[in-house]
Amino acid sequence: MLKLFAQEVTMMARSGGKSGVRSGDATRAALVAAATDALREVGFAGASAREIARRANCQQSLVFYHFGSVSGVLLAALDAVSQRRLAAYQALVADSASADDLLGAAADIIATDLASGDVAVLVEMLAGARLVPGLARQVSERLAIWQEFAQAAVARLLPPGPLSSLAPVPDVAHTVVAGILGLELLAHTSGDRETPARILDQAAGGLALLELLTRRREPKESP
Repeated sequence: MLKLFAQEVTMMARSGGKSGVRSGDATRAALVAAATDALREVGFAGASAREIARRANCQQSLVFYHFGSVSGVLLAALDAVSQRRLAAYQALVADSASADDLLGAAADIIATDLASGDVAVLVEMLAGARLVPGLARQVSERLAIWQEFAQAAVARLLPPGPLSSLAPVPDVAHTVVAGILGLELLAHTSGDRETPARILDQAAGGLALLELLTRRREPKESP
């Protein structure tokens, strides 16, 4: 442990800065950023400890010192991307006043994720999860916050009534998350960024028609 600390101090001194030393927190942040970039650019298979350390300008051993394993720093990268996305999308969904608005927000989410490269991080982690024992469970756990986020958004925009009885909030939220994730994965692998927006537009039209039909079936109030 002392040897690793000494190595970190040496690399900190080389990195410059006001005091010539990079703090442990700064090293962790640099490793997470490097892991994120590695996942985007060289994929899970290429995101080795050596590659991540090279991008972070530090000793390879510091990956294990700070995160315990390569999987640890890759999960930290997924967490960082997820937290950033969640903060941005909470504000986006907060401006949605209807289910149609929510579908519009979903289209914006997909476009933003594709443009930022954040989808690539998730795609690579999902692919790599099959190769490392226990990693699939940890990646799945990190998707749970998106289910909770979608459920809160759907519950706010889907008031009690015939439509909500046909489509329970948890089921709708699960469908929303699965749908967005599936559209992002397909768009990422195919390079087709127009189809997701078109599908969501069609879904908005179908939702409007369904709402109209359910309203017509509602019993009229007695005079």
